[in-house]
Amino acid sequence: MKEFELKYGCNPNQKPASISMEKGKDLPIEILNGRPGYINFLDALNSWQLVNELSKATGLPSATSFKHVSPTSAAVAIPMSEELKKASFVDDIEGLDDSALATAYGRARGTDRMSSFGDWVALSDTCDEVTATILKREVSDGIIAPGYTDKALEILKEKKKGAYNIVKIDKDYIPDPIEKKQVFGVTFTQGRNEFKIDKSLFTEIVTENKNLTEDAIRDLIVSLITLKYTQSNSVVFAEGGQAIGVGAGQQSRIHCTRLAGSKADFWHLRQSEKVLNLPFREDVARPNRDNAIDIYLGEEAEDLLRDGTWEAVFTEKPKPFTLEEKRDFLSKIKGVSLGSDAFFPFGDNIERAYKSGVGFVAQPGGSVRDDNVIETCNKYDMVMCFTGMRLFHH
Repeated sequence: MKEFELKYGCNPNQKPASISMEKGKDLPIEILNGRPGYINFLDALNSWQLVNELSKATGLPSATSFKHVSPTSAAVAIPMSEELKKASFVDDIEGLDDSALATAYGRARGTDRMSSFGDWVALSDTCDEVTATILKREVSDGIIAPGYTDKALEILKEKKKGAYNIVKIDKDYIPDPIEKKQVFGVTFTQGRNEFKIDKSLFTEIVTENKNLTEDAIRDLIVSLITLKYTQSNSVVFAEGGQAIGVGAGQQSRIHCTRLAGSKADFWHLRQSEKVLNLPFREDVARPNRDNAIDIYLGEEAEDLLRDGTWEAVFTEKPKPFTLEEKRDFLSKIKGVSLGSDAFFPFGDNIERAYKSGVGFVAQPGGSVRDDNVIETCNKYDMVMCFTGMRLFHH
């Protein structure tokens, strides 16, 4: 297939629309089901690059959940605790522990479930039955992977009344080194960002604490590769082989850090006993549970817990999760990793990161206030590396 006609572009009024290759080459994809749209393909091709690179860098199967050309999370295959399974709504998935790929997607989808509603999924390896079983019951727009088992394909083709978008990509496809795009009739040309992110990137440790653990290196790799395919400005918190907070597309670096930090906080709080034991009614669907948890953990919890409202969600009225209780729970979180796609201009980013348990930082460096940022890291005994490489993505 050399060209695929799309229903429309970003919006219904943007016609005609299509995807194609230059010089009459074949597209590196095969559409196995559905009819993906313009934004679907933007998500598919960006998300595939992320998981393919992440898998090669870590040697582990990888998955990501994408929305509007940025990841809500990305993760590698690491066994999940019982608390994390329950918080991610995959504790009842049969065979989860036997499927590394399903574990990776369970983590990625479970990180920021509100944002992942209607996601595009990318898998680094052949989609198996267990991963397809997770996807079967989630609201999702489509998936891209290098292959599918017969059973997985059968399961996925049943989604959305048979209209679920399933794309297979040539795992060996290598794009041209020069990429182009048009904006307002003007053609932009640049070399592809082939900068390699691996453990060799973390040798310039600029803080007094230089104890960079192997787990932290893995999580910093997850963070930086996630950043490489996230709309900038962006900051990513990572822990346990997964991105737990993505702050994307903000004009201010501190707003990136606050957004990512608040998402990381919610991810941790979802695993607290208070949230895991919320008395949901059996007839409340997963998306509605996600929404309820989001409100319960937020600043407007009283809207959920007022009489006449909570009865629609819970079998009994939950006790509020007080600000003091949340602060106490989060104060015990340590060892989170943080990556930034550009330098931190002020130490306030580190101050905010510390509140979310950050102990390891990777950023390009190069600010006139690097000394202030380093000093703030030293105050909290953090380890910080300068990578020397910006990772903007637009």
